[in-house]
Amino acid sequence: MTITPVLLSGGNGTRLWPASRKSFPKQFAPLIGEHTLFQASALRLSGSEFGAPVVMTGAEFRFIVAEQLSEIGIDPAAVLIEPSARNTAPAILAAALYLAAKDPEALMLVAPSDHVVPDSEAFARVVHQGVPIARRGRIVTFGIQPSHPETGYGYLELDGTPSDNVSALRRFVEKPDEKTAADMIAAGNFLWNAGIFLFEARTMILAFETYAPEFLEPVRAALKESQCDLGFLRLAADPWKNLPDLSIDYAIMENASNLSVVRFAEHWSDLGGWDAIWREAQKDKPAIRGVVTDARSTAVDCDNVLLRSEEEGMELVGIGLRDLIVVTTRDAVLVADMNRAQDVREAVGALREKNARQAENFPRDHRPWGWYETLALAERFQVKRIVVKPGAALSLQSHFHRSEHWVVVSGTARVTIDDTVTLVTENQSIYVPVGSVHRMENPGKVPMVLIEVQTGAYLAEDDIIRYEDVYART
Repeated sequence: MTITPVLLSGGNGTRLWPASRKSFPKQFAPLIGEHTLFQASALRLSGSEFGAPVVMTGAEFRFIVAEQLSEIGIDPAAVLIEPSARNTAPAILAAALYLAAKDPEALMLVAPSDHVVPDSEAFARVVHQGVPIARRGRIVTFGIQPSHPETGYGYLELDGTPSDNVSALRRFVEKPDEKTAADMIAAGNFLWNAGIFLFEARTMILAFETYAPEFLEPVRAALKESQCDLGFLRLAADPWKNLPDLSIDYAIMENASNLSVVRFAEHWSDLGGWDAIWREAQKDKPAIRGVVTDARSTAVDCDNVLLRSEEEGMELVGIGLRDLIVVTTRDAVLVADMNRAQDVREAVGALREKNARQAENFPRDHRPWGWYETLALAERFQVKRIVVKPGAALSLQSHFHRSEHWVVVSGTARVTIDDTVTLVTENQSIYVPVGSVHRMENPGKVPMVLIEVQTGAYLAEDDIIRYEDVYART
């Protein structure tokens, strides 16, 4: 019985700011281990029991999804692009309708793409245990055996005594305070809500017909009017924009009467905060005095601290610290009480209110062709480092207000300026006058790196006219 994984790859990951931001959230970062959380999730759901995954994501992440799947050798069944963020209910319904059009009995395993589950084989066995239950028209949710009174998770209250790790669900419990969480764990019939579900496509569609029919017509229309875009399936924006912003828990799960819970007793984490990163780092071997550091961090006489420097070349030193989280990036520093890790999202909200760029964006801006970062910015000039992937090309474009000077640091650039095409090699430079129609390409087999110096009265990214673009951007 082939199970189709449905990977949910939206979300902003604000509780892991400043390493996770809206422009490049935590699921696409290698926070634990060599792979990103998204890649690790895709690999975990790629065994013999699983088919090619369906990925739900936003337009801004579609090329990141494609590139990261390609890096681990996974070819997705489909990548559905949500026109705007509307939470998990419409995303899951869209995936169910998409799969039901081919096979109404298709088994779907819906999973967030930012969780950590080290024992993939144990997880696959638990999923397999849920298959016959899902085949009976039930919705299977997977509950995690709690290890501590966590206030950042929702909980599942089991109904009756579990039989072979399977139980009916009595109710969902929202994120509790610490005392309530401790009381629930002591009661013994509560599990963490992992937000992972197994069901047949037709079962979920019927659930929406019964409990949330207002979703059906807009999502069906968004699928019917969808368009293929460079291998992605872009859902139609007009019907999608009026959908409620609602999670699958609120729309369906808290109302449905056909839910079963399968318990997963092995290690799991949704990395919902820096305290979770701190605990995860000690999973195999407890840290001395609870001190967790990375290669660029040093702790002196500290207890129960996480010191993490995300920037190459920046050394972080803590002296005499207790129960603290300290995370540094190139443009931001977080210092937080270990017991206040869940409040980091409030800090992100405060940064948004003051229009701080750091609230949502990194200095490094990822694009389909590679990335760039601003090295210096002042009145009338900006200096960028630009890295272009092998075989990639920027759009054919022009600017009204700025000229550009390009210096190739490594690799070779094929540069088009109006009607002239020039190969610019390492240590060579070229000038792009204001108003010229130009394009930069990397014809080589290694990344091409250059320094760009912009000069002019207006240097913002919206000063651009695109004439051709292989990535179909406007």
